[in-house]
Amino acid sequence: QVRLAESGGGPVQAGGSLKLSCTVSPTIFSDHFMAWFRQVDGKEREGVAGMRAGCIKFYGDFVEGRFTVLEDKAKTTLFLEINNMKPEDTAMYYCAARRTRDGRWDAAATYDYWGQGTQVTVSS
Repeated sequence: QVRLAESGGGPVQAGGSLKLSCTVSPTIFSDHFMAWFRQVDGKEREGVAGMRAGCIKFYGDFVEGRFTVLEDKAKTTLFLEINNMKPEDTAMYYCAARRTRDGRWDAAATYDYWGQGTQVTVSS
């Protein structure tokens, strides 16, 4: 069964905005830590943003206030808003979930579930 499914990626011009969505199975959404990662070919996945308990948020150092992680509990959906986009934001964006509270939030290896990813391409 599908546990995490991302959508909302696509081409965008520099300076533009996107809102990515991740539909999450209710059993996972209710008791897992959720996060967004991104990956460029040949590089490791890097943590973009994470959320715990619906209100405690974590962001990667590169975010510079341009990224916001949100959730809709009723729809068990996680969102990632990206503003003032830059070409270096081009990547495959993944939604992930983990049960454990141990380890850094941006340690990809600690996550139990991953979506298939949604491609974001920013042109200059």
